[in-house]
This record gives sequence, C-alpha cells and structure tokens, in this order.
Amino acid sequence: MAGADPGTRITTLLDRLGREAGEQARETADELVRTVVEFYGEGLARTVRLLRAAPAGADPLAVLTADELVGDLLILHDLHPEDTMTRVGRALDKVRPYLGSHAGDVDVVGLDPEAAEGPTLRLRLRGSCDGCPSSTQTVRWTIEEAVARLAPEIAGIEVEGVAEDGPEPQPLLQILPHPPDDAPGAPPPADRERGPDEPPHWHTLPAPALPARDNATRVADVEGNALLLVRLPGNLYAYRDRCPACGAGLRTAALDGEFLSCAACAARFDVRHAGRGEHAHLEPLPLLEEDGAVRVALPELLGARP
Repeated sequence: MAGADPGTRITTLLDRLGREAGEQARETADELVRTVVEFYGEGLARTVRLLRAAPAGADPLAVLTADELVGDLLILHDLHPEDTMTRVGRALDKVRPYLGSHAGDVDVVGLDPEAAEGPTLRLRLRGSCDGCPSSTQTVRWTIEEAVARLAPEIAGIEVEGVAEDGPEPQPLLQILPHPPDDAPGAPPPADRERGPDEPPHWHTLPAPALPARDNATRVADVEGNALLLVRLPGNLYAYRDRCPACGAGLRTAALDGEFLSCAACAARFDVRHAGRGEHAHLEPLPLLEEDGAVRVALPELLGARP
C-alpha cells in the first residue's frame, strides 16, 4: 500500500491474521516479525559500526561486504557487488587447500538457477581418498559450509566425485541446503534436530588451541572431544585424537616431515593426504582457515565412538 506507514500496515495485517487464523497463529507471526526486525536492526547497527571504523579512503562496499551478516542482507536485496558465481569461486578458493588432502581439487560444472528446489550448483571433484568414506563426508561438509557462507542463495549442491584410481566413478554427492550454524536467525545447535546426513556444528578455535609453528602438533578439547591439530608448512589439519591401529591417543605422536607416528604402536600416517596409513587411516575433520580464524566441524557422535 503506497504511502502507508509500514508499522501501521504490519499491525493491521497481524490483527487480521489473529481474527482469521486464531491467537496461536497471531503469536507465531508476532515472533516472526520480532525476529526479522532484530535481524535488520543488527544489520543496520553493524553497518554504522563498520563505516565509522573504516580507514580513510576505504571502499564502503568492500568494508560492508566483508561482514557476513551485512553481506547476506546485500545479497538478499540484490545489492551485493559480486554475482553468485564470483562468490562461489571465492568460497571454493578457501577450501582448495583442504580439498588437496582429500579429493585433489574441485571444478565448477555449472549453476542451474531454475532448479525446482532453488538455485543448484554443480561441482566435480578431481582425485579421491581411495574411496575413503570419512574423507568423502568431510569434503561434503567443508564445501557446503564455505558455499553457504559466501553464497547463501544456493539452495543445493551436487558434487560429482570421480575416483581417478578406482574402477568406477563415485555417484553424485548431494549436498542439501544448510545455512551456517552461526548465520543470522539460525537456531542454536542444541535446539536443532539433526538427521544422520546433517552437517555437524562448526566451532571457532582460539589461537592458544592451535600449534604455535609449522611442523608442530597440539591436542585441543572441543566440547569434550579431543582433536589433534597438525600444522605443516602452508596448511593446518585436524584429526580425531585416536590411533586407528591401536586406539591410543596421539598427543605424544612423533611428527617426521609429513608423517605422524603413533608413540604406542609406531603406525605411520600421511598427514597431508587425509591421514592415510598402511592398514588404517586417521579420522579427518573438516577445517577452514579464513580471515585469521580457524573453524573445525565435529560429527555429532565423534565423542561416542569407540
């Protein structure tokens, strides 16, 4: 209604909904409106803070798009200076160092904006982890998280995994729509019901939890789960702190170049290549390094496994 006061118009519609659909529907709609107002209010507050703190001569759009929440609002209203595929490219560039240890690399096959489920991105993996299921799963989670953060309008992703060393190509890896756990308006992880194929919660690791230098390891505790972090030149890797050969922890494991040796049984694992060993492999965890922050994902049952 042109010229009408938005607040008055919203109140009128809510009152009408209450009369026609009942008080419970009205209460739900009230909560929805409060959530939307809070979302936009935080976006405006961040915009003001960012612009006030920006150095002289900084590009205002660059300052705003660097913030995830404000960037999401710009995308929502088709105001973001980068198109979808440019942002997808940036997301994949963030995960390529991680994919190098699991699936070699990833190529964009195309984007289907008219798909029934919404815009669907099609990717193709090059290389494999010898068919390792845990590697395939962590690749899935890592790609999904990176794309959801920079291109939230993508509703689904299809990843064609090609096993170069295997006799047959792997089937398409279907990645369902999933906003990051800390995205604006997302429910707290504890309140969200997760199915068996749902991605895990991502945790930001503080600097003291990380290896202090290259060619070093550190065991970090995240919600009661012991994670082995290994820093090699150029990359950081995360694994479950458990030797698959003997079950011992890896806190005292020796790091010799790119190979980790269990102190209890002397089993050796290739850190750069998904923790491969001669008879078993370490359990890799999705990890992303971006803008100075390190985030790692935990499968829901990690701490309950034997």
